[in-house]
Formats: sequence, structure tokens, C-alpha cells
Amino acid sequence: VFPFFLFIVGVAMTLSIQRQRIDGITNAQLLNGLSRRAILIFVIGVFMNFIPQFDLSTVRIPGVLQRIALCSLIAAPVVIWCGVIGQGVAMAMLFSIYLVLMHWVPVPDASGVVAAGVLEPGRDFGAYVDRLLLSEHLWAKAKTWDPEGLVSTLPAVGNLLAGSIAGVYLRRRQAAGESRRFMLGSVWVGAVALFIADVMNSNSMPINKNLWTVSYSLWMTGWAVWTFAAFFYCLDAIRNESLRERLRTMALPFTIYGMNALFIFVLSGLIGRLITTLKLSDGRSIKAALYAPFLNLGFDAKLSSLLFAIAFNVFMFSIAWWMWRRKLFIKI
Repeated sequence: VFPFFLFIVGVAMTLSIQRQRIDGITNAQLLNGLSRRAILIFVIGVFMNFIPQFDLSTVRIPGVLQRIALCSLIAAPVVIWCGVIGQGVAMAMLFSIYLVLMHWVPVPDASGVVAAGVLEPGRDFGAYVDRLLLSEHLWAKAKTWDPEGLVSTLPAVGNLLAGSIAGVYLRRRQAAGESRRFMLGSVWVGAVALFIADVMNSNSMPINKNLWTVSYSLWMTGWAVWTFAAFFYCLDAIRNESLRERLRTMALPFTIYGMNALFIFVLSGLIGRLITTLKLSDGRSIKAALYAPFLNLGFDAKLSSLLFAIAFNVFMFSIAWWMWRRKLFIKI
């Protein structure tokens, strides 16, 4: 989901920039607006990490929203001032820098052993940089590395730029009435990205989310391109109007979520933290009390957990649906 989100942020960014340019917004103003948005998203992400402890000495600085913010901040000037070729070159440069750092720069691990190219928890170049710059502010479950660390943000920017490039081609093909050519191109681009990722995975760069390796970035880009093209075809490009409307109705839950995606993500995170932290009079957390009825159904523990997750998702969707019905869209 995370790399898909970065991909669609790139699509939205390039479409938004093109629309604002029509309204006479300058490049400097575009960069200023995108930068302010990125900073706000970063601040919200850090604020969420304060809950429930509010401890400045150990608060985790990286996070999902923080990565989205950093990727947007890095990609913004590239998307604003560079065309498709320039964005492609930027992707290649970011991937190359990551590969060089991770494979050939020797660094000490948490115990002081120096080595290069060791892609193991806490021993890679990215983990070293995280410990050096963020110290006590890393993911509490790992402590010596962070899944949203600084170095792994470089290939993550590639997912966003890939979405931006897809947005440029989508707009061009739509303007020329060549939606089917966009579909065909997406099939080939997705296949090439998946092939390169698989080759890299079989050699020296495994597909790994926590390291956000180049192969992982390409692998998820390939699937994102295919998924985006499939939804575009079903909801916009298919010629049978009756079928297209039925498909749009079926996809409405995704639309409802998507209209307030960041807000619902933040709200779900806050609720998740609060129900885990707040205690009832009997000493149980609110989450434990809510989860108990699912455990008492007599199902397997994994199935009970899944049912609880589905119930939580239904609750969040009800909020998103209520906001959508009232045309209440919170944008950052």
C-alpha cells in the first residue's frame, strides 16, 4: 500500500501542477505551496509519534507521513522544472546513489564491526546513517535502524517520480484521444519494471520493504503502473458507458476513502494509539475490551484478529462515508 500511495501522490502532483499553471501560478509559487504542504505533513507525522508518551528524548522522528513529506519535498522541484526525461534521469541518479552507498561504502554496525554491502538488520549503510543522525529517535522495536530511514527514502522518491511520469503520459494521451495507447504503454512499462526488479532480486539487491531497495521500488512501481492502468481503463477509458457506470459504482468505496485519504490515515492512527493506551476501570485497555467479543466467538485466533480488523475498517469507512455524503473533504 505504501509504495502505491507514493505513486499516486506523484500522479496527483503532476496533474495538480499542470492545472495550477493554467491558472497562472508560477513555478516559484508551486514550489512554495508544495514545500509548505510537505512540512505540514511531516509535522503531523512527528506529532502522531508523540502519542502516547510525549517524550522528546525518545520520540521517533521517521514515519510513514514523514517519508511521504520528504519524498514530496525532494521530488517537487524535479516535477516542476523537469520534463519526463529529466524525471527519469533523477530516478536513475537516486537509484545509483543508493546502490553505491549500500553496496560499496564500509560502515560500522551497532557493535562496531566494519563492513560494506551487508544487507542485514542494523548492519547496512542506511542503518548507520540513521544511528548517526537520529540516535535515540528511531523505531522503538528495532532501535538500531528504522524502516522509514533517511537513505531508504532515496529509492522511495523513485516511486513518486514514476507516478509523476505516469500522470504526464496519461494527460498527453487523453488530450490526444489515445487512452488505449496509454494502456498498452503501461503494460510494457510495468512488465519491464517487474523484470528488472526480479533480475536484481536474483543477484545482489533483494526485494525488501524495510530497506526499500531499488528492486523493491521497481517491483512495486511495476505493480502500481499495472493497477493504475487497470483502474483507469475500467473507470474512464472503457467505451461501454453502462458497464463503465457499473464499475464506477463498484469502485465507489475506494473513491470515498480516496477523497480524504490522508485524514482517514491520520485519524485511524490516532484512534489506534488511543484505544491501546487508555484504560478502563478494570485495568484493560479499550482495545482489549473491544477485542474480547471477537475472541469469545470461538474462532481461530487469527480469524478473530481478522474480524476485528475488518470491524475497525468498517468503522473508519463509516466516517469516510459520512464526510463524503456531506462533501466534507479535508485537504493538506
